[in-house]
Amino acid sequence: MSAADERRLAWAYLSTVGQGASRSLSAAIGEHGVVEVAEAVRQGGAGGRLSSRLAARAHLDTAAEDLGRLARSGGRLVTPDDEEWPAWHLLGFELLTTTVDADAPPLALWVWGERRIDELTDRSVGIVGTRAASGYGEHVTAQVAGDLAVDGWTVVSGAAFGVDAAAHRAALGVGGTTLAVLACGVDRAYPAAHSALLRSVSEAGLVVSEYPPGTTPARYRFLARNRLIAALSAGTVVVEAGWRSGARNTATWARRLGKPVMAVPGPVTSASSQGCHRMIREGEARLVGSAHEVVEECGPVLGRDDGRDALFRRDLDGLSRESSLVYEAFPATGSCTPSVLAESAGVPVEQVRAALSLLELDGLVVLVDGGWRRA
Repeated sequence: MSAADERRLAWAYLSTVGQGASRSLSAAIGEHGVVEVAEAVRQGGAGGRLSSRLAARAHLDTAAEDLGRLARSGGRLVTPDDEEWPAWHLLGFELLTTTVDADAPPLALWVWGERRIDELTDRSVGIVGTRAASGYGEHVTAQVAGDLAVDGWTVVSGAAFGVDAAAHRAALGVGGTTLAVLACGVDRAYPAAHSALLRSVSEAGLVVSEYPPGTTPARYRFLARNRLIAALSAGTVVVEAGWRSGARNTATWARRLGKPVMAVPGPVTSASSQGCHRMIREGEARLVGSAHEVVEECGPVLGRDDGRDALFRRDLDGLSRESSLVYEAFPATGSCTPSVLAESAGVPVEQVRAALSLLELDGLVVLVDGGWRRA
């Protein structure tokens, strides 16, 4: 067995035994090495807090079977040893000074799909929201996610009903890329009704989990899943969220990790949007209503003109003060002389004549027999 294979088996074993993030386990690996820590855990010699946390599962050495089963279905284990490890996105965990295990980065990532995770998360946006999405919420989600995907952004979400599913489907519908983060093993379709959706996600992007194959969903795993959605995204958008919502938990993680948080407003009468309104009102999120505004918060492309300003530009924008005064002094119909315009606009006649020349070049006025009139 090569050293690389031995290390991968050690990562897989510790992922199975650890069942999620662990600051103490990550620290031990950093100090002693993954192979050495895995062997110590197997022999019951990890010691201290680490031993007590892992002892009950230390006998579950299914690493080889897990790696083989996932490989046969087109998946793999991505570890900090691999070039595609998304180290840049996970740096935010180093800013957290607590000793809580949930505040640790993932030990390793089990993925289903052929794409590289670092490439997919290079330009990525998390879109989350309520499972009981309204028609308005699904429409806005599809519009924002679809536009982001067309522009080359990866849409990251949790594959749940409602907003999550709408975000994944919108990205897939325009031929874009999307990444689903699960609270169970990537070999388990959860919810079961989304088995076809998850397969499509794996073909166009990736399905990701920090839990090994065979792991079943649990409430605490959904909360841990939320932190990965936030971590693997340049920013998080909440489309619809109730007063108490898992989507708001994802937004909280994004703020803790130093990522932008955005929220889409909804009708003031909608209970599904009360969480979004609360975040906006209390300064926890920036108000957004389009993919363009999301990109402005997450990572604008400098020097890029997307043509949106032209939609709202008027012919009079950019005129000097004198030219604007002269133009507004014209009657609605008919023509008039420069002296009449000077009197009406309160501008010296010499400046009126200069302004008329500029207005004529802009196609706003024309010279006629009786004087000047608006074009």
